[in-house]
Amino acid sequence: MTDVVDTSGVEQLGAAIARCRLCRDDPMGGQQFRLPHEPRPVAVISGKARILIAGQAPGLRVHETGLPFNDASGDRLRDWLQVRREEFYDPGRFAIVPMGFCFPGYDAKGSDLPPRRECAPHWRARVMAAMPQIELVLAIGQYAQKWHLGPARGKTMTGTVMDWRWHLGRNAQPAVLPLPHPSWRNTAWLKRNPWFAEELLPELQKRVKTLVS
Repeated sequence: MTDVVDTSGVEQLGAAIARCRLCRDDPMGGQQFRLPHEPRPVAVISGKARILIAGQAPGLRVHETGLPFNDASGDRLRDWLQVRREEFYDPGRFAIVPMGFCFPGYDAKGSDLPPRRECAPHWRARVMAAMPQIELVLAIGQYAQKWHLGPARGKTMTGTVMDWRWHLGRNAQPAVLPLPHPSWRNTAWLKRNPWFAEELLPELQKRVKTLVS
């Protein structure tokens, strides 16, 4: 007999996140720090997925399409995971919840700003509590690593990812695997750190294959 999963709470939480306008209407630090464009929260909350992809914040293309990792970074991430696009967007396989739900805009140099500060304090604990079935968290980038690893994270993103075996073994459920962001900006980092592809990715792919099959 197949277990029946009650997803009503997850659906209600997802709907509440979709309506969120905190960064526009009640920004941390005052109205001078409000999001300058209309918010479009992008997150996939799931009552069935066993893997949570915890990213940073949507980029402009994701903001425009409403589909997480719908860009070159997503293509690289799916290659790391060794999953097809349709598998990646199956909420029965993956929950995709960034630290900031909305595109934060650009800084003076044209780079994406950090995730909005309003999101994690208001939503993160509620999101995790709503998905107790998650067995593996892929903490992508320093902001996700700070929340999911706390004081155990390293002083740098590289140091944190280099200690991936230790982090992966610290928690039984959910286990947390730190990853660099799959952005093209990290291509040079990947070349300088061949151990990532040689050692970490095979373990990642093995775990993903087990949890999504």
